[in-house]
Amino acid sequence: MSNTTLTYYSQNAKAFSDSTLNVDMSAIYAEFLPYVAQKGHILDAGCGSARDAAFFKTQGFTVSAFDASPELAELASSYLQQPVAVKTFQELNSVNQYDGIWCCASLLHVPKAELPQVFLNLQNALNPNGVLYVSFKYGNTERMHNGREFTDLNEHALTALIDQHTQLKIIKQWQTVDQRPERESEVWLNALMQRPTSKGE
Repeated sequence: MSNTTLTYYSQNAKAFSDSTLNVDMSAIYAEFLPYVAQKGHILDAGCGSARDAAFFKTQGFTVSAFDASPELAELASSYLQQPVAVKTFQELNSVNQYDGIWCCASLLHVPKAELPQVFLNLQNALNPNGVLYVSFKYGNTERMHNGREFTDLNEHALTALIDQHTQLKIIKQWQTVDQRPERESEVWLNALMQRPTSKGE
């Protein structure tokens, strides 16, 4: 995440957290959770308000979370009632640790040139058969908007990225509209992918 984007979240952490805390993500949870081992370990990566981590916790999953913004991590820790690490995707170095990794509207701040390594980090952090959920604003550009840098992806760009740089297998890609009030015109690309049990499987 760029310094510009981090500054945005530093200055707007409470407002951002409040604006996302009550967004209904139930339809996405229903896509993701069936692939996660029962009572398994989920990482909410780039957790923001920790809205999703808190839901997974209520469902009996073990939950870990991190965010690149110290201010958001502090708010998330309070909401989640457990420590939330301050970390970037580039610093993720776990191996075979998680049954599911949830990257909801968080990878979109990673520069496109750094996404191949970041997806490898995520792949390595998953257990075999572990599932990864990601979402990006729909498009195929890198852009600055309202003080934040975004990497937009479409199905073709995401598929190429995954196929060329990882062993991850894409299970499903689909589009949704933003669930926040007055943001219905914004389209999101969602994807589920799985780490094979062994290389080449």
